[in-house]
Amino acid sequence: MTAENPRILLVEDEELNRTLVRAVLSRADVAAVRAAEVLDAPTLAAARSRLDAEDVDLVLLDMNLPDGNGLSLAGELAAGTATAGRPRPAVVAVTASVLPQDRAAALEAGCDGFLDKPYAAADLVAVVAEHLPKS
Repeated sequence: MTAENPRILLVEDEELNRTLVRAVLSRADVAAVRAAEVLDAPTLAAARSRLDAEDVDLVLLDMNLPDGNGLSLAGELAAGTATAGRPRPAVVAVTASVLPQDRAAALEAGCDGFLDKPYAAADLVAVVAEHLPKS
């Protein structure tokens, strides 16, 4: 993983949301965010497969997915069991569940950040920039 070519794994089941995230990041006013390669995973199973095979710098992790709760993957990443020996990526929970206990559960599960849905484009760019590797 390099700061010059950061990779983001977008774990999101809604195709429209994935398209919007890609559009926002590709137009970001932060060069590292704009240059990031965005990989898709519409399910936890797809995310686990990607993480097993590829280096990723940041995981944007939806909490409610068709095959389970994103917190399970966050816990696996925190424990080091989801990356096949590669460095652990930063993990940002992205969810419409905005109760304080939901935020606390995400952070306790190993997430490094939390982004409430719906969010402004500037908030998405800021959280991504905050959690990408620094050059």
